[in-house]
Amino acid sequence: MRLITELTPIPIALAVLLCASGITHPVVAQEAAALPADTATLPIDDNVTVGTFANGLRYFIRANGRPEARAELQLVVNVGSVLEDDDQRGIAHFVEHMAFNGTTNFPKQELVDYLERIGMRFGPEVNAYTSFDETVYMLTVPTDTAEVLETAFQVLREWATELRFDPEEVEAERGVVLEEWRLGRGAQARMRDAQFPIIFRGSRYADRLPIGTSESLESFSLDAPRRFYADWYRPDLMAVIAVGDFDVERVEELIRTHFESIPAAVSPRPRLLFEVPDHVDPLFAIASDAEATQTVVSVLYKHPLSPRGTHGDYRRSLVEQLYSQMLNERLFELTQRADPPYLGAFSGKGGFVRSKDVYSLAALVATGAVEQGLTAVLTEAERVAQHGFTPTELERAQREMIRGMERAYAERDKTNSGAYVAEYVRVFLTGEPMSGIAYEYELAQRYVPAVTLEDVNALARQLITDENRVVTVSAPQTEASVAPGASALAAVFGAVSAAAVDPYDDAVTDAPLVDAVLAPADIVEEERVDEIGVDRWVLENGVTVLLKPTDFKDDQVIFRAWSPGGTSLAPDTDFLQAMTATSVVSVGGVGQFDLVGLQKMLSDKAASVSPYISGLWEGMSGGGSPQDIETLFELIYLYITAPRADPDAFASYRSRMAAFLENRNRSPEAAFQDTLQVTLARHHPRARPITSDVIAALELDAGLAFYRDRFGDVGDFTFVFVGAFDLDRIRPLVRTYLGNLPSTGREEAWRDVGIRAPEGVVEKVVRRGVEPKSQTVIVFTGAVDDSREHRYALDALEEVLRIRLRDRLREDLGGTYGVSVSGSISFAPYENYTVRIGFGSAPERAEELTAVVFQQLDSVASTGPLPEEVEKVREIQTRSRETNLRENGYWVSQLVGYGQRGLDIRGILEYESLVAALTADSIRDAARRHLRMDNYVLVRLYPEDMN
Repeated sequence: MRLITELTPIPIALAVLLCASGITHPVVAQEAAALPADTATLPIDDNVTVGTFANGLRYFIRANGRPEARAELQLVVNVGSVLEDDDQRGIAHFVEHMAFNGTTNFPKQELVDYLERIGMRFGPEVNAYTSFDETVYMLTVPTDTAEVLETAFQVLREWATELRFDPEEVEAERGVVLEEWRLGRGAQARMRDAQFPIIFRGSRYADRLPIGTSESLESFSLDAPRRFYADWYRPDLMAVIAVGDFDVERVEELIRTHFESIPAAVSPRPRLLFEVPDHVDPLFAIASDAEATQTVVSVLYKHPLSPRGTHGDYRRSLVEQLYSQMLNERLFELTQRADPPYLGAFSGKGGFVRSKDVYSLAALVATGAVEQGLTAVLTEAERVAQHGFTPTELERAQREMIRGMERAYAERDKTNSGAYVAEYVRVFLTGEPMSGIAYEYELAQRYVPAVTLEDVNALARQLITDENRVVTVSAPQTEASVAPGASALAAVFGAVSAAAVDPYDDAVTDAPLVDAVLAPADIVEEERVDEIGVDRWVLENGVTVLLKPTDFKDDQVIFRAWSPGGTSLAPDTDFLQAMTATSVVSVGGVGQFDLVGLQKMLSDKAASVSPYISGLWEGMSGGGSPQDIETLFELIYLYITAPRADPDAFASYRSRMAAFLENRNRSPEAAFQDTLQVTLARHHPRARPITSDVIAALELDAGLAFYRDRFGDVGDFTFVFVGAFDLDRIRPLVRTYLGNLPSTGREEAWRDVGIRAPEGVVEKVVRRGVEPKSQTVIVFTGAVDDSREHRYALDALEEVLRIRLRDRLREDLGGTYGVSVSGSISFAPYENYTVRIGFGSAPERAEELTAVVFQQLDSVASTGPLPEEVEKVREIQTRSRETNLRENGYWVSQLVGYGQRGLDIRGILEYESLVAALTADSIRDAARRHLRMDNYVLVRLYPEDMN
């Protein structure tokens, strides 16, 4: 269950922008037919069945086969924390919690128990969230059993009308929500508490945070949630959304059966739209905190809600997106200077709260550089206002926008159901148009090329105004640096508006990515693995290529590459230089292109490549569209053969990283994680926390030299490609670009650098921070055989522990918001395992809850899991496998995992046999193997003032 309280505006999306495309279209205005008048209403996508019952409840239904045999169902309630009475602070969110704690036919925890028995995980597939203005309940369920789908709609109905609010369950959940409140406390929350009354001055939003207050959560009466539920959970404020692999008529019948009969509200309380009052003079919300680690300055320009229902509204949204896209590119370019004015900056327009839109300019800056960063972002906005954008910038942005729409259109038949559901939620809550990607693609093809410089340039004075402006600063509270006051910030605006700025020079080149003529190399070995549809090729230079064409996505190709070595081959003294080597190249660009020029060149290409050097491996990852697959191969070739040194960009990277790290140790959580990290590595030099002083000592030449060494011989590289490609088409690209990569024939492997976890029981306490909260992490480590059976059994043990510890610590004891459990088995540099269990709590309960954790671990190791726990795990794993097998990313990860271990990739198909053979005894044995009570590390965080 989640809270939505963030205010970062997101630029308006064109549509459901998903992966990739295969069709290209020139950016020219179409003349085939007259465009609709600007006042014409946008049509409704005829693929969606929309209805409204007499009681006011609306529904949206769409058949969609991705993922197969699944349905995404949501109950959307147009009510959030802003509707709470004074004695109900946090109650909207609390009611959402109670939906999982007892309805008429699912008392107490039986709902979560039922959903897990049908293979759905609590969290990823069963969840809810509450924001200022809405509450949304989410279910993902299988559709291959009619009974399950019917029960799912019964669940939605009971959430809507039949919450029980059992007094005992209310008291238990009170503790859980208090722990969620506690978990969210810290520097950011304290600064937010100081800023929101100014940002929302005169508005109910100023004091209606969805989480509420600790005082309210500790003291509210049983009447408060019951009254909120009775007042606001009613059909005229609800929508049911269903998208999935099902028969639409059957689903409409189920919705009608369960929801049409809900009585309409009698004399309902009005669902008011709470305004954020306008103001002429600027407001300043300046906050600092001793535990803050970063400095952020932003300017929020509040605007009336933009209408969305007509063709003219749609065209305006495109123009606004083009404006922000071009300005963001200029803001990014400044980060590549040797002495950048900020660490990062952002421009965008989006939703603020239900009654207001907002345009924002924001910058993450170094300590003490608020005025410098604010001056820089305002100057770039002023540069646009004075001189406008250039024709080449607009042309590039138009091509990129059209390309994005092409990719969305190409995937229209393989879009994930969750994307559609998210769109229909916005349609219901905010009136967003629902015309469908096919219609929006057609409009974009016609509108986008017709956008003029005058159109986008005019926005500079429309979005940036003197009225309704709020300047916010969040900064670390230090003796050496004091956040500037309102008068100093106001002076920045005056200075920038009075300054004459030079026009922007859009430096572009038409040089090709690769200008060398490459002769295709031979494929010297080919093998077809029919069982899993994979081809294996070996090139003359020793490169191995695994290829799996799929039809899961029409416009997606993803890849991974690896080679043994990594930073392990660097001396300990040069470890950090080696670890940051790929960053040196990433900021420097490749071939003839610096990073800014490369991004401009690739603006309308769907192709990306990211090199990496980890502890034991070096390699690459990335992907793109089949249409741009040659560009993808060109980038692979260049990142290996022509990494580019850029002294200014490297100086920028070094200074920005140092600024990021300067105040990191102020965070209690950072100190806690650092202690855990160095303890688990026995204070090995490679496990030492990175500091700004260490970053400042990095050298460009040394980093580039290590990178070139790691990528200078590809004879031991393996590339994996999965996605929408044809083997005949990809063959010449493999031969040309991978076949011409350098190979010297050296033989090497990663090196064991000697990092080992401590033996025995090690317990440490970190005392940092002022908030009354604690964190506890328990890590079990040891040697183990890296076998397929052991890896699978550990996965099953994880699931059991996740379920059991959640039930005991959260649901029974109300002691934590959640328990994290993770486990893994590594084969290199030696065979070993790690199991990590973590939870947050009140400091005074940390030891009590830790004892309960150990009791449960001992129970699983002694007697094994309960039969129903085994069945839940088996069903969860079976259901996950069903969807995973239709995901390109899953196949890449499996092929990489098997390949790095040197295993037969046919073993990927044996997972089902492992699930079928799962028993309580195998999980018990895994617990005995991995949860040794004589060998673990326990680290706990307490506040400073706790004895």
